[in-house]
Amino acid sequence: MKLTVIKQLPNTEEIIQAFPLSEKAYEKISRDQQEVKDILSGKDQRMLMIVGPCSAWPHQATIQYAEKLKKLEEKLRDKLKIVMRVYIQKPRTTKGWTGPVNQPDPFTEPDIGEGIRYARSLMVKIIEMGLPIADEAVFTHNAKGFIELLSWVAIGARSTEDQEHRIFASAIECPVGMKNPTSGSLEIGVNSIIAAQNGHTAVFHGAQVETHGNPFAHLVLRGGMDRPNYHLEDIYQARKFLEAAQVSNPAIVIDTSHDNCKIDGIKDPTQQLNVANEVLAALKLYPDLRKVVKGFMFESFLKAGAQKIEKLTTETVDREGLSITDPCLSWDQTEELFNNIASQL
Repeated sequence: MKLTVIKQLPNTEEIIQAFPLSEKAYEKISRDQQEVKDILSGKDQRMLMIVGPCSAWPHQATIQYAEKLKKLEEKLRDKLKIVMRVYIQKPRTTKGWTGPVNQPDPFTEPDIGEGIRYARSLMVKIIEMGLPIADEAVFTHNAKGFIELLSWVAIGARSTEDQEHRIFASAIECPVGMKNPTSGSLEIGVNSIIAAQNGHTAVFHGAQVETHGNPFAHLVLRGGMDRPNYHLEDIYQARKFLEAAQVSNPAIVIDTSHDNCKIDGIKDPTQQLNVANEVLAALKLYPDLRKVVKGFMFESFLKAGAQKIEKLTTETVDREGLSITDPCLSWDQTEELFNNIASQL
């Protein structure tokens, strides 16, 4: 194979022991996973809210965001189930920074060993605060040490048609949101759910295994090809595909970012507010949709917008909560939006 071995990575068990999670926190993860499942199945009428930075960097600003979100979660937990995005992996359309788990300092050489330590320590700190967390499964082969910490997992638009990711989704305990592909196809998005909800024969850790299927795999609408797919007609069409496929626990989460928040092909993070408000208005007019629309995703950080990492240096980068990947809502915008959503439920 055309590769060069740079260095051996630390043993996963050593990393877990270096950054342990309390038994109380593991019990909380189990309860959080069950609460998300209950929302998806309709047993819990709260709205699921997946929210946080586009990428979990830098460490201190991400912790500061988590502290603010925890206070809001305590206030709104009767109406909203809030899960924080702690995205340590970043898929790229072509090339670029792939997240802190691979390169914890974007301005030095990649160091996956240090990235694993960075990511595990950050996740553990936030969970011990009492917040459930979410991540996107970009690299399935190094999931141990992270996957057991999550209360919700995303399979991204670039991965949702990939057989390995579909099998991975079918094997995990955690509820998993399968995004529609970058084309925006609703039918392909539902196909990925069918695959994830069923069992597969595969190789895991050198053994032939049979996955059991994930009955809580569900659809995430994120738009595609610079076009949104959160409008009323899109939701009805997605529901039609879900019903035709007879999937278990048919559910939709609206990703208010990505192609759903683009204006003339350019992402406008404030459009996330309009997406949420339009969907909420539709749910009021057509309450039957509430049986399938279970929540939202938002990209949000301490400051509004984003900075272009390619144009920055370690001296010029803003480390105070301004995204270095996709543009985000500010904390103030997020807090106001969540209070407004809760007041309507």
